[in-house]
Amino acid sequence: MDAASNSSRAMWVMMGLGLLMGLLAGLVIFVGWPGSGGVFTPSAQNTPQTPAPAAVVGAPAPDFVLTDLNGQTLQLSDLQGKVVLLNFWATWCAPCEAEMPTLEDRYKTFSGNGFQVLGVNADDEKIETIQGFLERVPVSFPILLDPGLTVSDLYRVRGLPTTYLIDREGVVRAVQAGYLSDGQLDRYLSELGFPSQ
Repeated sequence: MDAASNSSRAMWVMMGLGLLMGLLAGLVIFVGWPGSGGVFTPSAQNTPQTPAPAAVVGAPAPDFVLTDLNGQTLQLSDLQGKVVLLNFWATWCAPCEAEMPTLEDRYKTFSGNGFQVLGVNADDEKIETIQGFLERVPVSFPILLDPGLTVSDLYRVRGLPTTYLIDREGVVRAVQAGYLSDGQLDRYLSELGFPSQ
């Protein structure tokens, strides 16, 4: 009986080691041996030669080109000279929906004074879904599509909503992760030269 239990224990240990070795081999195949480049590496044409600059307060806002719901392209750098509020949102996001009326109100109030709001759909949603949302929550500022979430990744969006305020020189002046209240927005706008509401 003692020999049988030792044999059984040895079998379990061998099976465990075999499983561990199999997992390790799979990891090496998937990720690659350190320094080898791995099996699943991005193609050279999709990999930038230098990393894109992070969108951080005090740094220039990374430039991008996106298409709006009407098929028109918009390049961020074309808006230099304006204060830009860049809002990453999705139709299913309740805080995104809650802050949209405030964004629309400030856009209508200050757009004639060099203030631009851009809504970037950060969930790669279908145009019909976005249009249905905008029937419920109408806005007049551009809604941009981010297929593949390239710009969302460039701006390191990790939750929704996320809002960036960019000054007239193209420098990021504020980042708000999460819901942007009326008061917070008014403080940011005041710091950028717009009168308080």
